[in-house]
Amino acid sequence: MTLSEPTIALVAGEASGDQLGAALVENLRARFPGARFVGIAGDGMKAAGVEAWWDTAELSVMGLFEVLSHLPRLLRLRRALFRRLLETKPDVFIGIDAPDFNLGLEIKLRRAGIRTVHYVSPTVWAWREKRVRKIARAADLVLCLFPFEPRFYHEHRVPAVYVGHPLADQIDPDLDRSSARPQLGIEPGAPTVAILPGSRRSEVARLAQPMIEAARILSSRRTGLRFVAAMANEGVAELFRAEMQRLGFADIAIALRDPRRVIAAADVVLCASGTATLEVMLVNRPLVMTYIVAPSTYRIGKALDLVKLDWFSLPNILAGKPLVPELIQDQATGGNLADAAERWLDDPQSVETLTRQFRELGRELRCDAAARAAGEVAAQLESRKK
Repeated sequence: MTLSEPTIALVAGEASGDQLGAALVENLRARFPGARFVGIAGDGMKAAGVEAWWDTAELSVMGLFEVLSHLPRLLRLRRALFRRLLETKPDVFIGIDAPDFNLGLEIKLRRAGIRTVHYVSPTVWAWREKRVRKIARAADLVLCLFPFEPRFYHEHRVPAVYVGHPLADQIDPDLDRSSARPQLGIEPGAPTVAILPGSRRSEVARLAQPMIEAARILSSRRTGLRFVAAMANEGVAELFRAEMQRLGFADIAIALRDPRRVIAAADVVLCASGTATLEVMLVNRPLVMTYIVAPSTYRIGKALDLVKLDWFSLPNILAGKPLVPELIQDQATGGNLADAAERWLDDPQSVETLTRQFRELGRELRCDAAARAAGEVAAQLESRKK
């Protein structure tokens, strides 16, 4: 390899990982104009110039039993990817999130002499803490998105650095409602509830019903309220439309691949757990977080005490206290969601307090993260060259 023309392999496992990967690739290309980027990529990474051997959608599976049903296919894909990577001999491999897929692959690649970086710390500080041993075998370096994570890794003698969160650099707080609404077909002054049911089909399949029921309840209580749902792709949009038809409530506009504008248009957001809660926090809107997994997955997690978190939404985790309501499993009903959303709509003073706290949290995360991550990858390439 020449340092100016490295081959860099990446694997992103879902839409949020694809966003992170796209920003990272753009910054790496600025450092290494002749670099070749290959791997598993979504639309964002492809647009940034990644040669996609497979699409990110191949890995977008969630929940213990859902993963088990796809396991033979995923293992075949990982074996095929490993063989292709050995043939290509990348100068560095970057696994972006998707730890159940990437960590095992990283272990094998590292044994084969390929330097590995894991971008986005698995939530070992939250559940299944013993996975840190596997990470130690898998990664030459872990790139952490949140400031509290490196300390955990250092305690376990795993190289890790905090780079910040790229979304915090990309999103301007307090995006204008009045300009976002007309772009979605909503009157500038119309009170609006946004719905973000997740990017995976399994998420949307579980959350569509309570979210739609919440919209119907709110519509019956408050005249003139508008609803708009952000969909990651046409496949999940079709699932959501089918559920609206089944429930007999179709007064929810659908916006494809435009979550930020949907969030900006909102007075309150009904939001699936995950990166979307961070995006809502950075746009600076009040939210109600909700999540449902397969009942069997939930029972096993509870029985084995796998979860070590007091909170599940990223705003609450970052703040270390409950800033926003969280409705999990049996609590995730249409009525509960509607009640929690209405409390935000009826209490502008609490909304003002929340937005001040959100601004403070956002400032902590704005670190020019993609550039910092690219710098750490560049250091790994330089180290390999030596």
